[in-house]
Parts: sequence; C-alpha cells; structure tokens
Amino acid sequence: MPTTTLSRVLCVDDDEDAGEMLNLLLKSHGIEVTCARSAAEAWLKIKVECFDLYLLDAWLPQLDGFEFCRQIRESDSNTPVLFYSGAAYDADKQKGIAAGANAYVTKPDVEGLIETTVDLIAKAKANDVAAPWVVKPAPSNRELTFCSVLQR
Repeated sequence: MPTTTLSRVLCVDDDEDAGEMLNLLLKSHGIEVTCARSAAEAWLKIKVECFDLYLLDAWLPQLDGFEFCRQIRESDSNTPVLFYSGAAYDADKQKGIAAGANAYVTKPDVEGLIETTVDLIAKAKANDVAAPWVVKPAPSNRELTFCSVLQR
C-alpha cells in the first residue's frame, strides 16, 4: 500500500492556542503543521526541515512577521508565504504582499485560510513538477558553461 506524503506547513504565531487550532484545522485537510512562536524559533526549524508553505502572523515578538517574511524571501523565493493575521487594515495586507507574501488572509476567516493554503500548496507542487519540462532558451556563446556544453 503506497504511503501519501502530507503537505507540511510551518505556522509562526506567538499565540499557542492559535497554533493548536490551526494544527487541528489543517490536519483535517491532510496538512501537517509544525508550530513556532517566534521568528528565531522558526529559523531553527527551517534550517533542519522542509516545508511546503510558511504561515505567518504579522505580530511576532522581537521580529515582526513582515520583516521575517523579507528574510525568508532572501533565502527562499519559491516556498509560498501566507499571512494569517488579525492585522486587518489594507495597509497591513499591502505591507505583507510587499514583504514577499503570496497571500494575506485576516483572522478569523478560517474558510479563506484553508482555501488559500490548499491552493498555494497545490500551485507550488504543480510548479515543482512542471519545472523540469519548461523549455529554456539556448544560451548565447558568452553564456556557455561546462554544464551546458555537456548537455549538448
């Protein structure tokens, strides 16, 4: 019997109850949730584990979610980032997207959270599958590298 790999989400929220609630909600949709209560704790987990999505709150201790998102984007431009936060002003949403997030859902929109999470993970996995099939233009003579010569 083949085993199915669950999608993995890192939830970064300083509210322990929110993390537990998100864990229960997303688990019912086949998504495994790992929680961190600060950006520093999240970095420790990111260094040793792979995640399909980062779920961030805007309000985190020491380093806010917006700056943490910018830092994530410096090292990982592919994994989707989703803000799920009580910071509900349009300015907050714009700040999250400007920081590099793929989407921003305001608490307590649970249906929007689940729908957006599932959608972002599915799109990211589809891109991973499609990436080897994308035809890239041939390099110019100046762009030839040892690897591109071997591929010819």
